[in-house]
Amino acid sequence: MPQTGPGSGSAQERNQQERIKVVATNRRARRDYEILDEFEAGLVLVGSEVKSLRESGVTLAESYARMANGELWLRSLHIAGYSHAGASTGHDPDRPRKLLLHRGELNRIRARLDQDRLTVVPLSLYFKQGRAKVLIGLARGRRKADKRQTIAEYDARQEARQEMGRSGETK
Repeated sequence: MPQTGPGSGSAQERNQQERIKVVATNRRARRDYEILDEFEAGLVLVGSEVKSLRESGVTLAESYARMANGELWLRSLHIAGYSHAGASTGHDPDRPRKLLLHRGELNRIRARLDQDRLTVVPLSLYFKQGRAKVLIGLARGRRKADKRQTIAEYDARQEARQEMGRSGETK
């Protein structure tokens, strides 16, 4: 008899994964930074921004987060104007957007930023159960040699994957 309770790893997990729609990812962040910790945060948005996100009208690569007055703000996140919005009903595409986190998470982030001299970078932007979420990471910048090593490791994994595909083996 199949289990259907929490932790069964069956239909509930598949439904949860189906409800997440990734809008944008920041691939440069994983190359340029060593990600030490990740947090999921909500975003304060206006209606036309949400509609534009659903059209994938967002640039995540240059954005970053800063603490100000005990709150975390996402800056340089460019959300293009909604295609069907009028000039008066649109939004400012480059305005700072407040990130929604629990107070304990904010305190933990603030302590790590002050103590370890880290930065907060957005890793991906997605819809989860109809709500816009951003995955942010506490990160430490990589040096040029570290970046080269990361790229070499990635290339080696890709090459191994391709060789396994050519030989007819599957995972």
